[in-house]
Amino acid sequence: MGIKFLSVLFLFISAPALVGAYETDQFNNRLQPISDSTSILNQQVTLAIASTITGWQGKRDEMKVVDGIYYKIGGKHWVDKLERFAMASDEVERLDTPPHDSIYSGHPLYATRVAGLFGVGPTLKINNVLVGTDKLGHFLSQGRKFFRRWVKMGDESKAAEHSAYTERALFGQLTTGSYSNADLVANYEGFLFYRSLFEDNVIPGKPAILAWKDDHWIMQRPFDWADHVNDYWDEALNINHYDELLYSHMKARLLTFCDSYNTNPEFFVVRDEEALKYRYRYLQLRDTSELRLDQLCTGDQDVNAESSIFTPGSQ
Repeated sequence: MGIKFLSVLFLFISAPALVGAYETDQFNNRLQPISDSTSILNQQVTLAIASTITGWQGKRDEMKVVDGIYYKIGGKHWVDKLERFAMASDEVERLDTPPHDSIYSGHPLYATRVAGLFGVGPTLKINNVLVGTDKLGHFLSQGRKFFRRWVKMGDESKAAEHSAYTERALFGQLTTGSYSNADLVANYEGFLFYRSLFEDNVIPGKPAILAWKDDHWIMQRPFDWADHVNDYWDEALNINHYDELLYSHMKARLLTFCDSYNTNPEFFVVRDEEALKYRYRYLQLRDTSELRLDQLCTGDQDVNAESSIFTPGSQ
């Protein structure tokens, strides 16, 4: 009990710094039809790139471009500017999941930690994939850090190791009880985005977004989230790894979604998974397949294990 108390005490002490450290929930209201926001968010990123290179002065400087884009739609605060836009804009449709009525609700605070204190962030649709708004921040901010480490180390696997460390520590399991595979995927895709600004075929078959001509940058193509977002961004498909304080609570909660799975199993299928496993082979993703609904809901589990404690929102 002492460890549990210390965990909660740590959270309250660090709460002001962690207020933007949202978890998200792609289970509740998963079957709700919402509009895809890919084109809206494509425009935001493309405009940020264009405004960064417009009126360029000085020599070619790739890190200056990366930083310019980051400061326009990322930011030094916990919730990036593009993330805030996706959370609040009338142009972006989001799932109707209240922040405090989620898969993390109703569990002991010592188990849920940050998610129990602050609730969950919204979920939108990008490239026909349900994505938590927090992933936009991971893409821009943690992706930039990944890119900077890669430039320094010259080794993708070593840069990926530090990304996994951050998910084990302050940005992940230490403060939330969750090791998010999807966060690591978004970090890596952000790294690829920054590389694709300057390198051909980082996105297979596509030229670099930018090219240096004489004394200035030119844009060769617009940005497209579809080059980066796939089913491994969806935390109902690429499920988090939960620590020992949280695991049993989350397993019981996920079992309450078996009716949704049995009615529409196609909403819980990972497309092209072998290709995704290969793409992310350096990221230290953890195997959580035992918590996927296609496995969890086909065994002899008690789907009413938590019904007296919590009734999730409409699914």
